[in-house]
Amino acid sequence: MNKKELLQVIDDKKELFIEVSDKIWEYAELSLLEFKSAKLYIEKLKELGFEVEEEIAGVKTAFTGTYGSGKPIIGILAEFDALSGLSQESEILVRKELVKGGCGHGCGHHLLGAGSLAAAVAIKEYLTSKGEGSGTVVFYGCPGEEGGAGKAFMAREGIFYDLDAALTWHPGSSNEVTTGTNNSSIQIEYTFEGIASHAAGAPHMGRSALDGVELMNIGVQFLREHIKDYERIHYSIIDAGGNSPNVVQPRAQVLYMVRSNTVLETKKLLERVDNIAKAAAMMSETTLSRRFIDGTSNTIANSTLEKLLYKNFEGIELPEYTDEEWTFANELKKTYPSDGLPGFGAKHNFEIANIVSEKTNNGERALNDFLMPQFHSSEQSMGSTDVGDVSWQTPTAQINTVTWTSGSPGHSWQNVSLGKSNIAHKGLLLAGKVLASTAMDLYENPDILIKAKEEWKLKTVSGYICPIEVDAIPIAIGQ
Repeated sequence: MNKKELLQVIDDKKELFIEVSDKIWEYAELSLLEFKSAKLYIEKLKELGFEVEEEIAGVKTAFTGTYGSGKPIIGILAEFDALSGLSQESEILVRKELVKGGCGHGCGHHLLGAGSLAAAVAIKEYLTSKGEGSGTVVFYGCPGEEGGAGKAFMAREGIFYDLDAALTWHPGSSNEVTTGTNNSSIQIEYTFEGIASHAAGAPHMGRSALDGVELMNIGVQFLREHIKDYERIHYSIIDAGGNSPNVVQPRAQVLYMVRSNTVLETKKLLERVDNIAKAAAMMSETTLSRRFIDGTSNTIANSTLEKLLYKNFEGIELPEYTDEEWTFANELKKTYPSDGLPGFGAKHNFEIANIVSEKTNNGERALNDFLMPQFHSSEQSMGSTDVGDVSWQTPTAQINTVTWTSGSPGHSWQNVSLGKSNIAHKGLLLAGKVLASTAMDLYENPDILIKAKEEWKLKTVSGYICPIEVDAIPIAIGQ
């Protein structure tokens, strides 16, 4: 099988991948609660001839689909969780909930999983043509990227060490190879327990759990002045104690996320937040309990794999858009403010910024219908992803393709509105093709894998430190 035949597999089965994507968009299930989504993937994988294993690493919605035998073993990572509060009608230009208070795919994980499935299916056909012992592909159904860190729980069990490489992608507003690193993160739920009492008649008999939460928040606000520039602390009060102000609230909860550039530094920052929580409990005379929710590692970039992804990106025809698609994209772009030039490289490289500026009319173009210049970097972004945990166990690389309008805010209703559009469908098929053709090169050129592995070993010499606490179990936030 040659590259043209490999890509034709995806074109021939494109309706299947689009159907899967659209169904996952409709399910819009939160992290670690993606039961319908996981069931759909498992059914499709079995129908397509993959050997399926369910409930990987004790995560109920994690699974794998394996095909082939022998080495190399290439992993394709998929995600499928949605976000709360982002229910949105499809392909309209205004904010309008599809389900009141419902969830939506503001990060495009319905596309991510389907594009990865396209890649895995094409690779399966390639391995079939090569014959037994020519290699193995593993499709990883990874739940809870938005909260739950499914890949990190899987990495705690060491399941990615067997891979020779892992490939994935993410929906976006640019066609580019992802590079750089990102922050590690840890989420902790703090629960304060007090004593209920009549707030007017017997206030001296009460001990307010909400006071504990608020004192903790105040303490953390003062801490912000004394942390590193790249560190972040976020919080959400998930239980304020009820709706009765004349009751001293006996129970309140706050969820914190802390971020730093490595797991070790994140844990150090978390210790400071933990100490503030303990002090708040002492001041409010309440009791404190702490529950670990999830954690992720920083990502280890691999320039060898990035170059190979870019080479294959260059060899694949990019999507063209109809007049109707351009019109819709232009109108949708007016619904949010412009925010500089698109693409990671344009933010960190002057020459790339000039090229991108020219191609996008200084960032005003609604769809970035071109391939961003190649750029490898160790620059750090402030966000977090559990892909980082995979990258500590095997050489890992990823791409973005255009599924949204240029500069569209992450986790936005605009992204959900575009989620079932032809623009989004074209992006998921493109991603599948780039990943599949890159994997084909890895199967046929073992020297590239050797080089990627050597680079990975140098960058991970300190060893993987799992951010997941030893006794932690996968928990859906709010459950």
